[in-house]
Amino acid sequence: MRLEGKTAVVTGAASGIGAGTARRFIDEGARVVLADLQVDAGQALADELGDGALFVNCDVTSEADVAAAVDAAVTAWGRLDVMFNNAGIVGAVGPISQTSAEAWGRSIDILLHGVFHGVKHAARVMGPQGTGSIINTSSTAGILGGLGPHAYTAAKHAVIGLTKSVANELAQFSVRVNAISPGNTVTDMTAAVSTGDATNYEKATEYIASGSPLGYAGFPEDIANAALFLACDESRYVSGHTLVVDAGQTASGMKPNRFHMGDTVVHGHAGNVDKA
Repeated sequence: MRLEGKTAVVTGAASGIGAGTARRFIDEGARVVLADLQVDAGQALADELGDGALFVNCDVTSEADVAAAVDAAVTAWGRLDVMFNNAGIVGAVGPISQTSAEAWGRSIDILLHGVFHGVKHAARVMGPQGTGSIINTSSTAGILGGLGPHAYTAAKHAVIGLTKSVANELAQFSVRVNAISPGNTVTDMTAAVSTGDATNYEKATEYIASGSPLGYAGFPEDIANAALFLACDESRYVSGHTLVVDAGQTASGMKPNRFHMGDTVVHGHAGNVDKA
């Protein structure tokens, strides 16, 4: 019960890493706002998790939606202790010379601006409250080049920079700000990209395991465990840090099997199958 009495908002909570983290937080005693665009899946998960979960329809590119998700937590439970800015997509793919400004902008809007909205409105509540933990999902593509599409890589690097910058500002209020950089993790998004079928977890698991230095794939619960550590008081002296959860790929210099980036554009939205 490491999060007993705490209230969290998780964006992109209807599937993948977000859903795994919401479950873990609930198991540890938290009350959680599930913020996502997947209404049916999000509401079904909230119903499954019980009275400690509340679903809110949220498009992270809309500042008003993100603000409303934060306000829902405060209205329901009186406070906000953890903000997990997790929603994401693959975004624009293909050679830089063929990447449209529209696809690039849409990718950045979700992957970076969505995190900015969450950090901003968490700070609005946590600053006066004098406590809180903000966690942002980056990626191994935010650590090294060549592990993801260009827009995705740029945005994930920027998330780490934003994390460090805001950690410096909010330390005076005892609010901690950290990031998680997952390696390839078995989710709807990685299944869709690696196999062409968002439900083919078996093949996605084999694919990801084949590129893992440890020889096995990562799953949402592995990232959820990292988020739990950064959310709870055991990490009370940790801020401005990026916790890499990638089986040692970036540390060893080993590159995972590359996702096929093609010459098309993946048009997705926070909450669709291309969930980070």
